[in-house]
Amino acid sequence: MARLDVNRAGEMEVFVRVVESGGFSAAARACDMTPSAVSKLVARLERRLGTRLLNRSTRHLQLTAEGCAFYERGVRILADLEEAERCAGERTSPRGRLRVNANVPFGHHFLLPLVPLFLARHPEVTLDLVLTDEVIDILEQRTDVAVRAGPLKSSNLVARKLGGTPMIIVASPDYLARNGTPTTPDALLTHNRIGANYARAQAGWPLRWDSQPVVVPVTGNAQASDGEALRHLAVAGLGLARLAAFQVRDDIAAGRLRPVLEGCNPGDIEEVHAVYVGQGGHLPLRVRAFLDFLTEHVDIGSAWRADVHLQL
Repeated sequence: MARLDVNRAGEMEVFVRVVESGGFSAAARACDMTPSAVSKLVARLERRLGTRLLNRSTRHLQLTAEGCAFYERGVRILADLEEAERCAGERTSPRGRLRVNANVPFGHHFLLPLVPLFLARHPEVTLDLVLTDEVIDILEQRTDVAVRAGPLKSSNLVARKLGGTPMIIVASPDYLARNGTPTTPDALLTHNRIGANYARAQAGWPLRWDSQPVVVPVTGNAQASDGEALRHLAVAGLGLARLAAFQVRDDIAAGRLRPVLEGCNPGDIEEVHAVYVGQGGHLPLRVRAFLDFLTEHVDIGSAWRADVHLQL
């Protein structure tokens, strides 16, 4: 029989976090421990099991075959343990602080209007919400869920797709009256093209002309840190901007913005995902509840199909 003074579930949880975060330092931040304490715990676990779970180098950790098997079973065991506690009535409802990071357009157009409903449904949850178009390190910022637009990099994070939206070049009627409406990609070169100044911003606007792909550089006299700021600059008549369709649907319907060069639109779709740490269902109840809530209430595709596309 196992010794009663060994916290096997605790050791397993720390080991799983090391694997999913990719290192001792990130796991230590997530577990509120020091890196040396995490390293010693894993070493103690390996001694107790009599096998090496991780191969260590100065920069990388690599699972051994035994470590891979222990990780996969550990994830299932931890998920079963949480389910058992929930079924026993100890955790019958989501509770605790939920840290969410979302890009600014998604936050303004989808998330903020839904916050009251989510908190009314889960009154024991405290929401800590940050809106930014910069891609953060989830583990370093101790974030539970991050909503990201655009292609995802390969990582240990898990992603749940929330939908996708086409991109549209728009300008205000006032700007177009003063500067003319461009009818070809080359004509854009004489216009003020305002863009984003965050690291992941596209270098240019993809278009199609004579069935060939064309990329128009963004070299306007202003940049902004998020999509909503770009929308406001476009509405104010500063220049053209390329934005998600759901962002500009109300502006197009109200006549504050007009689509430009839709005949050259390549039809690319920007996908939106909720990303989080946690494999095999090993998630705190508050995180699972929030992800399920987003899946239930957010339909990015319908947000532009019904309202925007008819206006183009």
